[in-house]
Amino acid sequence: MLEKFKQKIINKIFIVSKQPVLFRDLLEANSLYNEGMLVDGAKLNFRFNYARTYQVYSLLVAIVFLPILLIVHNYLTKIDTHISIISTAIVTSVVFIGFDVFKVWVRKEMSQKRIKEAWLVHFPYFSYEKYSKIVDEIYLQSIKENISKNDLEQYLLEKLVSQRELRR
Repeated sequence: MLEKFKQKIINKIFIVSKQPVLFRDLLEANSLYNEGMLVDGAKLNFRFNYARTYQVYSLLVAIVFLPILLIVHNYLTKIDTHISIISTAIVTSVVFIGFDVFKVWVRKEMSQKRIKEAWLVHFPYFSYEKYSKIVDEIYLQSIKENISKNDLEQYLLEKLVSQRELRR
């Protein structure tokens, strides 16, 4: 159920191009993702719809904070106003900092989703979970060896197949 909710959020706040993810862009995005870096959405053909992002985040904040506010409201009206002001400032900070954390989280989730979708197109016989790190190593090696863009796909597939045969 949580996974479905996450997918609804992701599908709601991103605009995804109909263009396929290019092979080299997939390799770069996979490499960056494996290193824990943020992937440029343009490489994976997606971007934020900021109006929807604000709407979804506002709804999530309302779902979380309204019940808390209803529970704590009577208590806050009876205590010192300084504590109420300080708590309001803290909650406001949490909401605004939370938005940035939310954007990073959904961007990483969308990046992983798009990488896996493109993986099925470019590497249909190699599972993402098993081969993403291996492909990353081969890709980094190809950069060191200055393999041209035209020869990159053949180079990578040959290395993958040879490593696959060695493991048998």
